[in-house]
This record gives sequence, structure tokens and C-alpha cells, in this order.
Amino acid sequence: MSLDRSPATTLAIFCKVVDNFGDIGICWRLARQLRGEHGIAVTLWVDNLHSFQRICPIVALDVDAQQVDGVTVRHWRDQDGEFSTFEVADIVIEFFACDIPPGYIASMAQCEPRPVWLNLEGLTAEKWVEGCHTLPSPHPRLPLTKHFFFPGFSASTGGLLRESVLDEQRRQFQSDPAQMVAFLAQLGVAPREAAALKVSLFCYPDAPVAALFGAWQGGAAALTCLVPEGVADGAVEQFLGMPAVAGAARTRGALTVRVLPFVAQPDYDKLLWACDLNFVRGEDSFVRAQWAGKPFIWHIYPQDENLHHVKLRAFLQRYNAGVDSVNAFSLRWNGAGELEEHADWAMLWPSLHADLAHLVRRAVGWQADMAANGDLAGNLLKFAASLRSAAGQSQV
Repeated sequence: MSLDRSPATTLAIFCKVVDNFGDIGICWRLARQLRGEHGIAVTLWVDNLHSFQRICPIVALDVDAQQVDGVTVRHWRDQDGEFSTFEVADIVIEFFACDIPPGYIASMAQCEPRPVWLNLEGLTAEKWVEGCHTLPSPHPRLPLTKHFFFPGFSASTGGLLRESVLDEQRRQFQSDPAQMVAFLAQLGVAPREAAALKVSLFCYPDAPVAALFGAWQGGAAALTCLVPEGVADGAVEQFLGMPAVAGAARTRGALTVRVLPFVAQPDYDKLLWACDLNFVRGEDSFVRAQWAGKPFIWHIYPQDENLHHVKLRAFLQRYNAGVDSVNAFSLRWNGAGELEEHADWAMLWPSLHADLAHLVRRAVGWQADMAANGDLAGNLLKFAASLRSAAGQSQV
């Protein structure tokens, strides 16, 4: 028997943490934006509260349900029990096909009208995404249909996550040098370090960090590398000659490496805004770097059979504006480049460094292009509304 429900006011996001901070980072940004900008009552189900706490320090680890910034956060322990239909949200989002509890799905099938069920997929620049965005996937047994929703880089996709106030916040911060210096000082960055070329480093463990440090160390210009605690520990500790804990720093040749505390999401945005070049990884920091208006290098999440190299090349093809140094550097950084003798870091870094001014202009243009596609949260809600409207008309 179907049970009547009120018009859509609630939304649930189910998140299983695979990539340490990227999965929960995306879901948490989306949840906050849906709540803060659209007034949606959001429940975020997440299986790993420890990773969540690293990017949102006020998250408690020892409770099953809590309120964080107006969002209901539920600890997802693979509950297989029954759910009341009144526990089911009007819009249900599973992030990256994470298999929400069977009991929850069964309750969804008992609701009238049926909830909108979306699979929010991972970000890729590959062309095939445009043909798969919003495609339906009927449940094999229950009267439910799931739709795929793809973020992306064109108007034929869901766009990228972007809060409505983000660009203005960035402009205000970047137009105030004193504010940037004060922010970096809070993280332990000395004035001499802040005056050098500043690079933030966020990467996976297999990145060739030690080799890049060597090129920076022997460079002609002073460079400050700011790396969060817990990132590239081996190479950082080797350079420092001490444990890579927050506050540790050392200068060798032209390079200063400083270990920063792991910061909450709003402060990570400021770090990207304050640096001249940002190395980012996965999806969440990758998207935030694009909104920072600064040059960036992407370390993509590794996949079997080097499928991530296909995704990397697809993005570089979309993003590139005739800057060969970015392609060469990015491919080598991800282990996808040709290994000719001349393609070493002592050659790749000076070439990229020389193109930074051009890359700043490209970053600004790219921002405008992406903003024209709308933002992911707004596009998602418009699509959900269209599905609910169509479902209502079909019952008339």
C-alpha cells in the first residue's frame, strides 16, 4: 500500500568514503549548499566520521545522529533493517553508486509520490558523459526508477559544485594582500615564505614529489611549498630531516617546505586563493582549484589498467589553451607522460614556471566558461523538480 506524503522538502545523501576526503568533501559541500541556499532539509548518511572530522572539526565521532551547520548527519553503519516511509526523503541521492540500504529502498517503493532517486556520479571530462547524463535506470523488481546525474564541464551535464557567494568571497580575499598574509601567518607561514612563489601541494602517495623537490631546490627563484600534514609524508620527511608534523619547516637551496595543519574546507579554499600554483588531487580539491582562478596541476585518482589516464587526457584536451607545458607536466606528474630523457623535472618545471602568467589568464577564462553552465546543486534540484512534475502529470 502506498502512503501519501507532503510536497518535496527533504533530501538524503548517502556517502561511502573511498578516497579519504574527496567523497565526503563533495557530499558535505553539496549538503551545506542545499540547506543554506535552497532551504532543503538535508540528511547526510556517511560511513566514515573520522575522514569527515578532518575537513569539519566540529563533527562528533561517537554519535549516530547530530546536527552540523543545519544538516542532519547520520552515521551509516550499513543498516539493513526496516525504515518507516516517513524516514524516506523526497529526493534520495546515492553518491557514486554506493548501494543504499535495501530496507530504505523498500520503503521508497511504498511512498506516494515516489521519491526522486539520483545516482550522483563521479566527475569526468569524457564526451560519453553528455549522452548518459539524466538517463533512467528502472529497478528490476520495484516500482522505482533511478536517474544518473553527472557533474561535468559542459551545458549537457550537471555542471560543477559552486556556492552562490564563492566568487565574491574569493575576490574580496584576493584583493586584500594584508588579509592573505594574515591568513597564511595563522598557518605558521613566515613573511619571507609568503613573499616567495607559493605552491600548495595535495597529492596521492605515488606522486613523484621527491624528484620535484629536487628541481625546486635547484631553481633560481625562491619557492615555498605548503603541504598539509599527512600528505606525501615520505618525501616531505626526507626533505625536512624530521617528522612531517604541522609546523615543521626547512629551507634547502631555493626551496622551503612547510607542513600545515589539516584545515577545514573554508580555510582550504583560502589556501588555494593565496597560492600562486596549486597541486590538487581527486575530485573535490580539483574542482575548488578551478574556482580559485589560479594555475593548478591535477593528480587524478588512480584506477586499474590506467583508466585514469584516459580521464586526465580528456580534461587536458578541454582545458588546454595552447600551453604545452601544462600537458607535459600533468602527464608526467600522473605517470602518463613519455619518459624521454629531456622530459625530466629540471626541464618540465622551468617550462611550466615560465607559463604561469598565461595560465592565470586561462584560469580566469575557464571560470567564466564553467559558471555559464550553472551550478551542480541548482541544476540537480531543477532536474528533480522536472521528474516530480512529470510524475504528477502521469497520475492525472
